[in-house]
Amino acid sequence: MSAGDWAHSGGPSRPDATAPSFVPDSANTASAPRQANSIDETRPELQQTWASTGSGNSNAPLSRSRSLYRNRSDSTGSERPRAVLQRKHASVLPPPTVMEQSRPAATSISSGSTTSSRDWKDDQSGLGPFTLRHGRRYLRDQSYPLPVDLLEVQRQNLQTLLATQVFGKPLCSQHASETPPQRVLEVACGSGFWSAQCHDYLAESGCLNVSFTGMDIVQIAPDYNQQGINWRFCQHDIRKVPFPFEDETFDLIVLKDLSLVLQQNQPSQRVLDEAIRMLRPHGVLEIWEVDHTIRSLLPHPPPPPNKRPEDLHQAYATATFLISAATPFGPAENRFIQDYNTWIGQALDKRKLSPVPCARMQPMLLQEDELWDVGFRRVAVPLGEMSWERQDPRLIAGRQKHDSGLSGMAVAGDAPLLTPEQESLRDTALLVIVQLIESLEPLLKEVSGKNQEEWQRWWAGMMQDLFQNDGANSGECLEIGAYWARKKG
Repeated sequence: MSAGDWAHSGGPSRPDATAPSFVPDSANTASAPRQANSIDETRPELQQTWASTGSGNSNAPLSRSRSLYRNRSDSTGSERPRAVLQRKHASVLPPPTVMEQSRPAATSISSGSTTSSRDWKDDQSGLGPFTLRHGRRYLRDQSYPLPVDLLEVQRQNLQTLLATQVFGKPLCSQHASETPPQRVLEVACGSGFWSAQCHDYLAESGCLNVSFTGMDIVQIAPDYNQQGINWRFCQHDIRKVPFPFEDETFDLIVLKDLSLVLQQNQPSQRVLDEAIRMLRPHGVLEIWEVDHTIRSLLPHPPPPPNKRPEDLHQAYATATFLISAATPFGPAENRFIQDYNTWIGQALDKRKLSPVPCARMQPMLLQEDELWDVGFRRVAVPLGEMSWERQDPRLIAGRQKHDSGLSGMAVAGDAPLLTPEQESLRDTALLVIVQLIESLEPLLKEVSGKNQEEWQRWWAGMMQDLFQNDGANSGECLEIGAYWARKKG
């Protein structure tokens, strides 16, 4: 599915009678969107679905910050792509099976989560896997810095959806695309959203007999068997080896977004060794990561050498940038992003976690004697229109040549530089980062030394700058990487 198809269709569909249906744009153009009273209320039919599973709550308050970036409108009163994107994503982001219903009042303008009465009792008794901290639900094991609640699960799903659209498909390894796997393992699967997307991708290619296994420390994924997917869940803490699978069990193993789970060096190496053990000969290992610090892409980046034509086409079509050693980057220029970079670096260093995991992936795969056919694809997704893009004729010509939707358009003055789909991708990248900062609020507040009032003032300034003043126009990017290798036969 192309970026344009995705933006206009509301995402991939699958035969699930219980899944919420997508509401066409025509049903929402009569007036600008009202401010929602809960995170579920932006999609009434989704709220009803969650409520039927004991997961929804129409009374949960929505923070001021979320209402700002959820319902931002332009000067004409029409919806911005970000609001449209949020509404459309709701139909394809599967709600977790264990979500919350009520929460104590949160004092932060950026905090907001919910918890069911059953989970509340488990949390308070100390018997369940979760605990409530800072008004949000976390794993009782305090080494994992992110909450495990509906808001964070939705953010992670949104990040997965963004990466899939930027890459053009959920499998970046050419071998995995040309020789579809039969048995797939998603390590630290979370909601299992990547597995669902991969199933749809393979099913569209005629591969209908693929089995998917998700493994994580707790189950928040729905039962995808009810949606026509051959799916099983295995509960296991990935920091503990060996994993509960026999040697050479899977054709494809995916390690996605583990940089906030596994410490550098030995813990990461143990998981890699386990993945290689469980792979069949000629099986594919694929790793997806996102850097947590933000850099600025400098003007006029050269096209990376020796890249596949289809990768270049996808980059032009999505108005993103392939990254190579020659890609010019500089420090972020936005002062709020500079603050965040300083704090996230300090916070992750204290926990022996890497703020820039993408730099480590390819060398880690190349050093393994049992792996070959190592490849990678790194992409920079700008957080908005960059100030220098209109002065880069080679860039504009490339996008027009690759039929990104701008063919025949002028790009001078106030004429559009980006198609609606491309703008939505960039809006989504900014949203993913802001929601990550929101999820990491306790961690960042601790290393920054700010009290609650000071943090609220900083947060409000950041929201004003990024969403109303287009503060991320100096090349700040979200950097996404996919890395793959095959096991020798």
